[in-house]
Amino acid sequence: MARRWAVAAVAALVLALVVLGGLLVSHVQEGTSRQGARVVHFTIDSAHVQRTMRETAVIPAGSDGRRRPLLVFLHGRGGDEDSGLEGEMFAALHRLGRRAPVVVFPSGDASYWHDRRDGRWAAYVLDEVIPLSEERFGTDTGRVAIGGISMGGFGAYNLARAGRRFCAVGGHSPALWIRASQAVPGTFDDRPDFARHDVVGLARRRPRRLARQPLWLDAGTRDPFDRGDRAFVRALRDAHVRITARRWPGRHNAAYWRAHWGAYLRFYARALARCG
Repeated sequence: MARRWAVAAVAALVLALVVLGGLLVSHVQEGTSRQGARVVHFTIDSAHVQRTMRETAVIPAGSDGRRRPLLVFLHGRGGDEDSGLEGEMFAALHRLGRRAPVVVFPSGDASYWHDRRDGRWAAYVLDEVIPLSEERFGTDTGRVAIGGISMGGFGAYNLARAGRRFCAVGGHSPALWIRASQAVPGTFDDRPDFARHDVVGLARRRPRRLARQPLWLDAGTRDPFDRGDRAFVRALRDAHVRITARRWPGRHNAAYWRAHWGAYLRFYARALARCG
């Protein structure tokens, strides 16, 4: 009996991590069709985070990646560089045909993709992941989009404030908070760190910093970050900054994101086709 209770407790903990942490499947499951796409694993010896980082790239079918646009897609907390390698993603990429971008999935630990005490995670993406991916795969340097899930959605918006113009920026169930006291422990070093990377505050006080590229936000109707997400969208729209916002049935979990890979990749493909 005690053993059964222990197994049940472990199962409940794993389920909680999946729902609250945005944990995704970490590797291509057996039988997953890549729809002709090629998966490339590579590493970056990062000066900004002082370690060797694993990266994954997906090269669309029918290309070697050269002159294709680049989409950098940031994983959620609990995920890794292989979290996006799911059948739904490969199918959605295949449907785009010649418009499909090269998709690079960096690894980011639980960094929330911003410069902090344990590493310059934003600089790592901007100064290392993007240029080294462009060089390695020969992508079009004038056509780069960035997006992400949960923690990665926050990271994408935070990176959009850094000065580089992206062709599109997307947050999918982004982890956004209105106040530092609401943030999950470990998200920020302290209150000053939150203030430096307050995405909702940026939308309220300096919305034009985010107005240079098409913006997207979607989340499930039962998403725990609903207050922060709505405040972000409202602040931008009050400042007449356009953002595509979608509310679909669902929770903050992998099942929700899998259901919408097609919409995500269509948004990025349209924006990348118009960019230049």
